Amino acid sequence: MIQATGVSWRYGANPVIDGVSVTARPGRVLGLIGPNGSGKTTLLRLLYGALRSGTGQVLVNGDELSGLPSREAARRLAVVVQETGGETALTVAELVLLGRGPHLSTFQRAGRADHEIAARCLARVGATHLGARAFGQLSGGERQRVLIARALAQQATHLLLDEPTNHLDIRYQHEILHLVRNLDTCAVVVLHDLNLAARYCDDLVLLGRGGVVAAGTTDEVLDPTVLEPVYGIGIRRLDLDGAIHLLFQPIGHPANERTAA
Repeated sequence: MIQATGVSWRYGANPVIDGVSVTARPGRVLGLIGPNGSGKTTLLRLLYGALRSGTGQVLVNGDELSGLPSREAARRLAVVVQETGGETALTVAELVLLGRGPHLSTFQRAGRADHEIAARCLARVGATHLGARAFGQLSGGERQRVLIARALAQQATHLLLDEPTNHLDIRYQHEILHLVRNLDTCAVVVLHDLNLAARYCDDLVLLGRGGVVAAGTTDEVLDPTVLEPVYGIGIRRLDLDGAIHLLFQPIGHPANERTAA
């Protein structure tokens, strides 16, 4: 479990996150949603310690994150960020094997079991055929899948992902989020696509103007009356076969007027 209480961050004089509290629970996927500039990525960075809040605290399984040794923190938290580091000369297989680092002592070399775990993680994201390729030569979507494989190889109890579907075609968007949803971890995912959030997240935190606008189950948060003022767009919700589908239309568009009539 990750519990953040009263965390804040500002860039210069501009507060991005101000006194925010969130909880990510074991075995569930928590989605961070909100418009551009609402602080989703900043909050995620606070949750895994890349940024340190001047207020409040972040607890991971009851222990304060700031007090955990780096190796222990890496055993608990695996992170996939948007910056891909494409300049590396490592092959894909070598990069994924780096995920085993937190489980090895300082001078210990990866063993057969570590290589097998890395290979299985590449297979899980459909990237086995990329193993011998140089990471820097991959497309954006291929890099994203490899970075997720590295995070899986880390075998952490918590997985945090910043826009994991970025650069991916629709097939891999769904395959990756389906994979995340079915892992036995506590997962936190930043997502722009509300329909993907509806399908694969258990809980949502909606951010806006530096704070939490709404938090709860996906069913509770994806309420058009809650979403429309934050996103500034007309939203119609359809519940079909137990799934939530959102339709969007600019406010004031004739189609909205016909619907309202």
